[in-house]
Amino acid sequence: MSLSNAINTARTGLQVTGLRADMVATNVSNATTPGYVRRSVLVSEQMTSTNPSGVRVDGVGRATSDPLTAQRMNSGSDLAQASVMSSTWASLSARLGDSVDGTGLFSMMSNFESALANAAATPESQANLNAIVDSVRALASEFNSLSDFIASERIEADREIANGVDTVNDALKQVQALNAQLAGTDRSSAKAAALMDERQRYVDTISEFLPVQTVARNGGTIDIVTKEGVFLLAGGARELEFTPGTAVGPGDGIDTGALSGLKVGDVEITPGAASYGAISSGLFGALFTLRDTDLPGFQDQLDTVASDIMARLDNADLAGGANTSLLIDTDPGAGAGVAARISINPLIDPLQGGQLSLLRDGLDAVAPGDAGDGSLFNAMLDAMTANRTLADGGFQGSYTATGLVAGFASRTGQMRVSSEAVEASTAAQHSIMVEAEQKQTGVDVDEQMQLLLQIEQAYAANARVIEVANQMLLRLMEL
Repeated sequence: MSLSNAINTARTGLQVTGLRADMVATNVSNATTPGYVRRSVLVSEQMTSTNPSGVRVDGVGRATSDPLTAQRMNSGSDLAQASVMSSTWASLSARLGDSVDGTGLFSMMSNFESALANAAATPESQANLNAIVDSVRALASEFNSLSDFIASERIEADREIANGVDTVNDALKQVQALNAQLAGTDRSSAKAAALMDERQRYVDTISEFLPVQTVARNGGTIDIVTKEGVFLLAGGARELEFTPGTAVGPGDGIDTGALSGLKVGDVEITPGAASYGAISSGLFGALFTLRDTDLPGFQDQLDTVASDIMARLDNADLAGGANTSLLIDTDPGAGAGVAARISINPLIDPLQGGQLSLLRDGLDAVAPGDAGDGSLFNAMLDAMTANRTLADGGFQGSYTATGLVAGFASRTGQMRVSSEAVEASTAAQHSIMVEAEQKQTGVDVDEQMQLLLQIEQAYAANARVIEVANQMLLRLMEL
């Protein structure tokens, strides 16, 4: 090898080490950038005719681990679902209250029974009669408020589904556009690496809403398909179709036409649907489950509790007439949503022109009775504390009125605890997958610093080669 060739070869080494130093700087500066994948300079031996003449740059390498990325996306879908389920059940449990703290519906029920007991002891007390009316009004209001809360949670889930559909459709279009750019870009270029990072960020966004997989195609492009086998991107993006609702009533659902399912073309992908494409995870999995299953089930249980109280007071036979309950259903033929319609009987509500004395004398009484007669209060109290057999709303067995509310609160608390446990387990699994993927594709700053030392040594060595070769040339010129 001639001295001039040695100098040229060392110069290529200097150029490569300079590029590698620049790549290390890029990696370190993006160590905490979401979605950034570690880069490296791809090199190979440079040949001139048949002789080696240093090193050449072939492009930019992008660290990837497709299996780990796929597992991380799947666990991310599961975590997104678990987090929404956990937070919603926590909200339901907190809103309902429990028997331990004596809050919420249980507290209202206890106040009502206490008011009945006080009135039974001193039926002539006007204050005790007022206390009953106040407790009945508060109890009805709590049922109404809880039912409104369920409706608001359902419409919020529906709204989030609509927003999610827009987000996914936009992300699919972005991936399609990035595919087009990559098809005309050198896959080993720095530009291609940046485009692939950006594309993966959009794929990650999609996978939060529903579990997907990517399929590599020619030219560095990808297709996107759900785990169930429905293509969302096959050359071109396919839109998710969903019609947001305007209001959600207790009996509303997909089957009534009041709420929309989720489709891709002609394929039904609504969670729980009788379709091969029905998705089962991600934010969509959680939101549809809450909107169409869990929250309606919660409403059904609430309606059962409301109906049970009205039935108990009916059985107490308040004077034996038609108006025999302190609580009434304002629209008995409306079906689901009793808790939304339950109201204080206007006959006993002074705010609606009612008379307090009817509490003591009977709702159909036409003349004042004995002010010291507490028999009706005792009858109502006995009805509330009696064990009554139920087989509705998921309840099986015999309950007192407060026992039924306590059981309802306990079930809700169990769902909260269960969903929190699922979230914790899923979060741990997702953390493991994120860490594993990061180890393979992310930036380890310590490792990059060690690489920088090697680059520094290589740069010094190549510079030394040039220095020595120049000295040798000068020596030859002196001869």
